[in-house]
Amino acid sequence: MNDRIRTDIAHNARVWNYWLGGKDNYPVDRAVGDQVTSFHPAIGEVARADRAFLGRAVTYLAAEAGVRQFLDIGTGLPTADNTHEVAQRVAPESRVVYVDNDPIVLTHARALLTSAPQGVTEYVDADAHDPETILAAAGKTLDFSRPVAVLMLGILNFVLDTDEARRIVRTLMAALPSGSHLVLTHPTYDAELGGEGNIAAMEFWNAHATPPITARGRADFASFLDGLELLEPGIVSCARWRAPDAVAVAQYGAVGRKP
Repeated sequence: MNDRIRTDIAHNARVWNYWLGGKDNYPVDRAVGDQVTSFHPAIGEVARADRAFLGRAVTYLAAEAGVRQFLDIGTGLPTADNTHEVAQRVAPESRVVYVDNDPIVLTHARALLTSAPQGVTEYVDADAHDPETILAAAGKTLDFSRPVAVLMLGILNFVLDTDEARRIVRTLMAALPSGSHLVLTHPTYDAELGGEGNIAAMEFWNAHATPPITARGRADFASFLDGLELLEPGIVSCARWRAPDAVAVAQYGAVGRKP
């Protein structure tokens, strides 16, 4: 199909799809996914909590903040309630640009993620490490004179250098006007969220799968939101963002607004 598709090594988008109960994965993805789960039994809950957080955040942005443009970086394989489905359920005219650089993700996205007639859904083949290329391509669909919500769910953890991750976020948000939002989730080792299980799990992942991953503490996560107004309830387990009774998972979540 594509010489960029590797079926002999586990890939994050396909393993994540497996944890979410999807079918778009290979035996190597399931094997590594099961092994990671043996180190970190709650990883399936993390995947589901991250997905539910996306739904709550996008619903808030479309219904309450009036956002009509979304830039979803690190799309992953399509499952239920993708960004454009959530946004266009509230506001059918919403415009969504998905960004990923995995050929399987892009093939499935183009086939399955179809826009409501009043809105637009587009796809960009680009790497999260290259925000300039992302902005140039997304600017063909999105109007950067109007607010945009940038979604980076579980993606900055694949940018191993924290300074580089901060540069990526700053570059993206600098191009956008007041009223734009940044939606983030990120795994952590922090014990307060039960992150100890991530240590062995990520060591195994980095030895047997791609791309390499890192966790970060609260302070580093908070630094990605510097200069933005944190929406309530601030930085919390993504499971508990506007769902205070949920069971916490070892994944931070937050939404910031550009003043």
